[in-house]
Amino acid sequence: MEKFVIQGGRPLSGEIEISGAKNAAVAILPATILAKDRFVIENVPDIRDISSMLQILEVMGATVETLGPNKIAIDTRGFVSKTVPYELTRNLRASYYLLGALLGMYSHASVAMPGGCNFGGVRPIDLHLKAFQALGTVITTDGGVIDARAPRLVGASVYFDKVSVGATINLMLAAVKARGLTVIENAAKEPHIVDLANFLNLMGANIKGAGTDEIKIEGVSELHGCDYSIIPDQIEAGTYMVAAAAAGGDLTIKNVIPKHLEPITVKLRECGAGVEEFDDAVRVTASGRLTACNIKTLPHPGFPTDMQPQFTVLLTMCEGVSVVTDSVWDNRFRYVDQLVRMGASISIEGKAAIVTGVDRLKGAPVRADDLRAGAAMIIAGLCAKGTTEIEDIIHIDRGYEDVVRKLRGVGAEISRVDFPSPTAGAVKRA
Repeated sequence: MEKFVIQGGRPLSGEIEISGAKNAAVAILPATILAKDRFVIENVPDIRDISSMLQILEVMGATVETLGPNKIAIDTRGFVSKTVPYELTRNLRASYYLLGALLGMYSHASVAMPGGCNFGGVRPIDLHLKAFQALGTVITTDGGVIDARAPRLVGASVYFDKVSVGATINLMLAAVKARGLTVIENAAKEPHIVDLANFLNLMGANIKGAGTDEIKIEGVSELHGCDYSIIPDQIEAGTYMVAAAAAGGDLTIKNVIPKHLEPITVKLRECGAGVEEFDDAVRVTASGRLTACNIKTLPHPGFPTDMQPQFTVLLTMCEGVSVVTDSVWDNRFRYVDQLVRMGASISIEGKAAIVTGVDRLKGAPVRADDLRAGAAMIIAGLCAKGTTEIEDIIHIDRGYEDVVRKLRGVGAEISRVDFPSPTAGAVKRA
């Protein structure tokens, strides 16, 4: 076991390079199942979720080759399996995309219920299964394994009662080779939806409308391999933007698409931080105490729920009272107990957190309850007076590449150490 140890109070200054988008990569990699061919994919983030997905593909018969930093080749010509066992899916929420990809290729999939982040409530995949059923799939579940099969998938019109990124992606994967036209109404519009559509179209799919609330997919009979580069990770970029505003300093975040960051940029400026936009970079500057603002998470292009915990850390030190409302996921405030331990003043009222700003947080032993809560603990540690130790960092490794190296490169004092070794013990990776 390992933990992060952070000595807080140091401003961030310099440049950080953003990795490829986790949420795009975990959809694009399963999409390679849809053709028996070779793919070369660049800007692949080196994170635990991607390692897990590649391991699954290899076990199922694909060949994975590392061509260079963040560049891989996947050859699916030897792919044979339509079944994904539980031991490979239990730590990966995005493993449910294998259902859509396998259905799209073979009209049959058997995948154990996915794992990944647990926000303290249920994250059902009912919308995914109903969408598959609309294409003619028969769904059965037994012992936590979902079995989906159809004589052949047939296009249909599917309306989602609730905007769902996962269900939109899964239906896209299933529908690209279905017979006829599939129309997805009330579709999710996130950047990684568009990135997946671009990848599938480069494979030979016929998808129109990605990035709007109506996506039309005309099924094709065959798809083929391609070369592709994944978009930058907007959540990683937003995390470092908020870290710079919270800790203070002058930080340039490179390899980004500024338009994807607009909801975060608007709120940082409202708090009083400076945000300057360039073609493929943003610069965040902050000094002194910032001011409170209200946050409400919404589907894209609204404020992303995956940035809510990180931004809440910033608000704990802003002057005044802020209200943070998460309208996307229930029970996503479990991490608040960790911030209160560090001296934050936060009360929970249903789906809202009432945050009263304090002068400063204090270092304390905390844990990463999930991926984004873990990122929030890092930001809190960077700002806090004294030492912060973060346990359960396996969650953070799921979505952030080289977080220690990147932060140390801009002035943070953060180390990854063995646990339960003392803080002064040997540093495993700097």
